[in-house]
Amino acid sequence: MIKALFTDLDRTLLKDNGMFSEANLKAMKDLSDNNVKLIIATGRNTLSAKKVLTKKHEFDFLMFSSGAGIINWQNSEIIYENNLNTRDTQRTIDILLNNDVDFMVHDVIPENHKFYYWIHHSLPDFKRRIKLYEEFAQPLELDRSPIKATQLLVVLKQEEEEKYELIKNELKFVKVIRATSPLDHKSIWLEIFPRNISKGQSAEWLCRNLEIEQEETVGIGNDFNDIDLLEMTYKSYVVANAPEALKQKYEVVSSNEEDGFTEVVNKILTNDFA
Repeated sequence: MIKALFTDLDRTLLKDNGMFSEANLKAMKDLSDNNVKLIIATGRNTLSAKKVLTKKHEFDFLMFSSGAGIINWQNSEIIYENNLNTRDTQRTIDILLNNDVDFMVHDVIPENHKFYYWIHHSLPDFKRRIKLYEEFAQPLELDRSPIKATQLLVVLKQEEEEKYELIKNELKFVKVIRATSPLDHKSIWLEIFPRNISKGQSAEWLCRNLEIEQEETVGIGNDFNDIDLLEMTYKSYVVANAPEALKQKYEVVSSNEEDGFTEVVNKILTNDFA
């Protein structure tokens, strides 16, 4: 019997326009009516997530910033948080400076919607994100760099696969998660967290606290930053708009535009996992 469904948010639960379909809203309610916990696991911070999620949406927990924190959605309590320590924050900044990349340093939870930025190449996707959150963004001053951080974010060009691998190899002391930009849907986002942070590891922590076994979990995602989560859940799916590499590894359901989330919910409620 399935007791928990973990789902990614953008381009998985939400349509491309960032809205909920009526079918997915109904599916969320159906889970609640059948006592199945729904956990939304997103790379967004809480400020960004709350632009599309409200108290009227029926789910139980929000796993934000790729698992760096978890909120009980019913009472708004942060029940889990994790930040980079001073040493790892500074080491990471030094490595990124040496690699001449555009990057952002996010403040600690619950202020992790605020960030400092360092511009080297001034990539369009990087500037777009600064513009989007300009109220909370300020240039990084090296003589006054942050003591701690929730995460760092590097933006690379779509074709900079080798540079991504190079930087990842230099950052073995932290957790590096690859994502596709939710803004231009092309650029590589290299997200840096404490070593014990990922959607999968935070999902394990939550399941332990809820006394839910792995065999009682289902996951659905659409991108590379969902891999740790999909490796943790017992039954795992990707939507049809996921990269080919993921569709070759996990069972595929309809795209986010065609309510793949609802398809997974129906499998849970009818126990159709053949």
